[in-house]
Amino acid sequence: MLPHVSIDSLDAPFLEPYRTLRRPLDHQKRGIFVAEGATVVRRLLESSLDIVSFLLTPEWLRDLEHLIRRRSTVPEIYVADKRLLEQIVGFPLHQGAMAVARVPIPETAEDLVARSAGVLLLVALDGMTNAENVGLVVRNCAAFGADGIVVGETSSSPYLRRAVRNSMGTVFQVPVVSSTNLAQTLRDLAHRFGVQTIAAHPGARRSIIDGWRVGPSCCIVFGSEGEGISQAVLDACTSHVAIPMANDVDSLNVASASAVFLYALTRSRKDSGISAEP
Repeated sequence: MLPHVSIDSLDAPFLEPYRTLRRPLDHQKRGIFVAEGATVVRRLLESSLDIVSFLLTPEWLRDLEHLIRRRSTVPEIYVADKRLLEQIVGFPLHQGAMAVARVPIPETAEDLVARSAGVLLLVALDGMTNAENVGLVVRNCAAFGADGIVVGETSSSPYLRRAVRNSMGTVFQVPVVSSTNLAQTLRDLAHRFGVQTIAAHPGARRSIIDGWRVGPSCCIVFGSEGEGISQAVLDACTSHVAIPMANDVDSLNVASASAVFLYALTRSRKDSGISAEP
């Protein structure tokens, strides 16, 4: 078995990131995040991200040992009984696998464009403060083959613990661009790089089934469930598109809406010969 430190108390200073799960902004300021759950920790191990430490049950250490050994350097490993780990989350559903890792340096829009070979699919988030929704949208981005996600200045980080958890670790597979002015970033994408910027807007007259055709590169923008997309960001988009709905339903949960939009978008691109269906 790999070298590790057995613990019988959560008071040790080196366990502080695990004890402060409910203080996500503290983690964000320090540039770290917590991955929890077997699937998320496995995907973290399969990524190139810098892992600081693991907190595992003996059973999960044995199960993950082969993946840990593949890394160029082995992080600190702390091992505890499952009942002790359950004290961290406060209920008896902890899977017995956690890790602390460093948030990667954000990409730039220029980075994504340079790698795109003229075909780029992006998603942008405006005012999306609910971390669970951010994580679900990230998961949809991975599922439908998005090349990156642009997080606006009013949105939560996809590396908050709840976002990482709800993304099921797919955030480790999707490049993240952090924008301090999303409206300007969208204008730059459109004017400098020829990216079609599309607002997913319930009030739009045009729907995704009305012969929707897009160019080789596009970015679809999602807003918060309560406020939608801000006027400044709407004004910066080159088009607005809605999902047609019946029974006087005016909108969907943003996670559901993003899946519908991304499916329609990838089908449209496939039909236009732009990209293969994911």
